[in-house]
Order: sequence, then structure tokens, then C-alpha cells
Amino acid sequence: MATKRVITLLAGVSAWACGGSSTQPPGPPLDLMKSGGDAQNWYFNNRLPTPLSVTAVDASSRPVPGVVVTWAVTSSTGSGAVNPQQSTTDASGVATTTDSLGSSTTIQTVSASFPGLQSAATFTEIGSAPPTSGAVDVRDDNFNLPDIVVQTGSAVTWTRTGMNHHNVTFVSGPSILTKIFEADLETGTAASRTRTFAVVGTYRYSCTNHANMNGSVTAVH
Repeated sequence: MATKRVITLLAGVSAWACGGSSTQPPGPPLDLMKSGGDAQNWYFNNRLPTPLSVTAVDASSRPVPGVVVTWAVTSSTGSGAVNPQQSTTDASGVATTTDSLGSSTTIQTVSASFPGLQSAATFTEIGSAPPTSGAVDVRDDNFNLPDIVVQTGSAVTWTRTGMNHHNVTFVSGPSILTKIFEADLETGTAASRTRTFAVVGTYRYSCTNHANMNGSVTAVH
């Protein structure tokens, strides 16, 4: 009986060792899997809003930390760039970089690789000229469009199209935190207010008369 128990125990240990791959360290990196930032549409002379990221994996698709990944702009119609040009995968096997589009970049490709990788991971990004003006309808329960992008130096106009009394009160932004801009959009005939955005960044605003009525303006180069 004792011999049988020992054999059974050894068999269980052997099975656990074969099936317990999650407790074993990963093998050498075999591939890079794109994990974020691909196929973005953004604007000339601006950094893409989402970083590019890859995950290094071994032959069993387990993430591999400590892999030095080289990033490079491989095709561009402008002067795009990545920063940093090398990054190391973290404990989850992930490495990232930021990608900036050039002055006239319509299509930009970026590669990610490490020594011995058979085929680099490739990201494709699309650029266009930023809008030079913006318009927002102030409706009875929402701003439309709620989130817009304009080039710095451009103006955005808010026009009341609903019947309620609204305001546009900025609550955060790179240049107006100490000088809140509030434009009352009176009832009666349609009223509008315009503001020019001179500093790059995202400006968030709300109508303080109505909960959950929020919007934002992002000014880019």
C-alpha cells in the first residue's frame, strides 16, 4: 500500500511539472505582437495620442521581460520620428515608444524589432492637416460635437440651439485654470460665444447648470 501511495504521489508531481508552465520562466523571445497604437489618424507636426506598444513573447506565447526593442520610422512622406528609439520590455513583456508625425506626413510606418527577429512588427499611421475652426451646438442636454480638435490660433464657436439656459465653463486646461471662461447662452433667440485657443493642450468644460453636460477642445500644432 505504501509503495502504491509513493507511485501515485510521484505521478502527481510529474503531471504538475509538465502542466505548470505558468510557474516557469519564459524562454528566449521569438516574436513581437502589436499591443497598442496601430492605425491612428492624427495631425501633421503632432505626437500621436496613443503610444505604440509591442509585447515580446516566447515560443509558447508567454511574455518575455528585459527585451531591448528598436523602433524606427521606415516609411514617411514627412519628417516623422519616434522617441525613444530603443525601449526595454517590462515585467509584462511590453515595450512602448511615442510616434510623432512630420510636417506633411500622410502615411507613416514604424517598425519594432530585436536582434534575431524574423519579421518586425509594423505600425501604419495616417496624418492630415488639423482643422482651423470649430463649431459646437449647445443643445438642451448635450454639446454637439462634445470633443473637437483645432489648430492653435483657431477659434471655436458655441451656439445655443436648445431652449434651456446654458453656460460654457472651462474646468481644466493648460492656460486658463486661473481664469475661468464662462459664456452664458441666454434663452430666447439663439446666442453664440467664440474663444480662440493659443496654447497646445486639452481644455475641458461643462455646463454648470446641467449635470453630465461636458465637452473638450484639443488644440494641436
